[in-house]
Amino acid sequence: MTDTMKLCVSCKACKRECPTGVDMSKMKIELSYLKAKKYGLDINSKLVAYLPKYAPFASKLSNLMNLRDKVPGLAKISEILFGFTAKRPLPKWRSDYFKDNELPNTVDNTLDKIPVILFVDTFNRYHEPENVRSAIKVLNAAGFFPFIPKSKNIKKVMCCGRTYLSNGLIDNAKIEANNVIDTLLPYLSQGINVVGLEPSCILSFRDELPTLLKNKNTELLKNNSFTFEELLATQHENITFKKLNEKVLLHGHCHQKAFDAVKPIQKVLNYIEGLEVETIETSCCGMAGAFGYGKDTYDISMKMAGERLFPAIKKNPNDIKIIADGTSCRCQIKDGINRQAIHVARFLDENIIY
Repeated sequence: MTDTMKLCVSCKACKRECPTGVDMSKMKIELSYLKAKKYGLDINSKLVAYLPKYAPFASKLSNLMNLRDKVPGLAKISEILFGFTAKRPLPKWRSDYFKDNELPNTVDNTLDKIPVILFVDTFNRYHEPENVRSAIKVLNAAGFFPFIPKSKNIKKVMCCGRTYLSNGLIDNAKIEANNVIDTLLPYLSQGINVVGLEPSCILSFRDELPTLLKNKNTELLKNNSFTFEELLATQHENITFKKLNEKVLLHGHCHQKAFDAVKPIQKVLNYIEGLEVETIETSCCGMAGAFGYGKDTYDISMKMAGERLFPAIKKNPNDIKIIADGTSCRCQIKDGINRQAIHVARFLDENIIY
């Protein structure tokens, strides 16, 4: 069973396609939990699971941490020591990472705007902070007032706990979930929504967290959590877009597909006059978080991407813009065929008349 589930990429396709709705992703979490409890975690799993813990320090030491893919031989050494394939680079740490104090930490009732909690995930915060900053500009243009409440645990930022869940550390994930609930509850109780950029993180508020903590507070979080496009689809009248004459490719994240959350992206992009949107019909891109970085699973990851995703992109001009909300998806496209995909927040930011 362990060998079989190792190849499960937790894409949640089974959730929408299985006639009985069997969620293999949750089964994998349970199996990983039992395995971790009995045998502990290997070094590779620990580095993935505890990423949110050491991310603040890694970003402050970004020049040192990024040497792995600059100094010849270090990638191979890291493969031997830590299990990350030398065949692809690791995500770059950024010294200009997003900090919570770039936004207010509470609601400003003097402004005629809709308050919304911005949940900033670890990946966009420390690896692609430009996505967060673009999202803030777009939300403001749409008439929202994004803010980030101070975590109840003042020593850390909020985390959805997904990296812990993926490696069977359910107890750690519960700690993160409780911190999120405790921090957001005062605002959720007022009907204030929470929005996020990384689909796998924000959608965990609607899936895994209510399973971890079965109470009315998690149901409140579930019912008031939205992806970036889901929220924009409800409030866009204040935005004026440039008129375009171009085509973009749209690749949906697996969890967006599982929760029928690709349609809101299409809806928002259709607000832009003259923009043609082609949705790439694929299954999982193959990266699936840390799956594509494993030395034993890299080849499978690339075969998955090579089945539909890469060919669909290659048949288009090299300068066509590719929109992909998932951090993993963007990395897979960059590493696999050297094409740059961007989050929809950045695309919208580039095409709004402020």
